[in-house]
Amino acid sequence: MERSQRQQFGLNLATERKKAGLSQEDLAFRADLHRTEVSLIERGLREPRLETFLKLSRGLGVTPATLIDGIR
Repeated sequence: MERSQRQQFGLNLATERKKAGLSQEDLAFRADLHRTEVSLIERGLREPRLETFLKLSRGLGVTPATLIDGIR
């Protein structure tokens, strides 16, 4: 079964967050978001708005392209 775009984004986000050694709370602080928002996005339950997407990539120190890898 193929992952949805939201699921793939969430997986990419969680993978990069873990690679950076950050908790969801740490990433939320760096990205100026609530930890619940990060959790919902990672689980594919919420699709981030563009502003949130960019905050997450900056908070992780990765390019936006990294977070959309594998999304068609």
